[in-house]
Amino acid sequence: MIGSLRGILLDRSVSGEVTVEVGGVGYRAVVAPRTLSELGELGSPVFLYTHLHVREDAMVLYGFASADERRCFEALIGAHGVGPALALAILSVHTPSALRRALLDDDVAALTLVPGVGKKTAARLLLDLKARLEVPDLELVAARGGSVRADLGAALAGLGYQPEEVRDVLRELPADGDVDTLLRDALKLLATAR
Repeated sequence: MIGSLRGILLDRSVSGEVTVEVGGVGYRAVVAPRTLSELGELGSPVFLYTHLHVREDAMVLYGFASADERRCFEALIGAHGVGPALALAILSVHTPSALRRALLDDDVAALTLVPGVGKKTAARLLLDLKARLEVPDLELVAARGGSVRADLGAALAGLGYQPEEVRDVLRELPADGDVDTLLRDALKLLATAR
């Protein structure tokens, strides 16, 4: 499988196809409009993370500006009813972080901004993608102090607070401290928010 391309940009089209020459071989890859705009001028060096999509009638190489964008694409095409064209359309409208935010917030309206995605499809995608993409809440907790914040998040969830409330209050609390003090402060913040 081809995981990335590093070479010279030989050609680009408005339809989103680029040709990258690597060691004398030109690889054609389909990229999202955002990635296309980030690539330099013809003849400039480029690097793309890639995904080789194999079907019965074709092998298509897709290129991405970041590994996270490729991960999101792969999660999207793994979802029921989502092919590469729709996955690229979603990534053209939403960055990977915006897509994760939409999943966390159950934001059906954000997904319906993508051409061809209605409310039913967006609702189904929300459910399907939550199981396929890493959720930022866990990353936020790990980045902000590991087990203390994980314990705090679990305690708040156990008290019946919604994931959005837990996420918002964790952002407002200091990065360090003991669980008892942080829990007391979190409960005060949550009480004033309601």
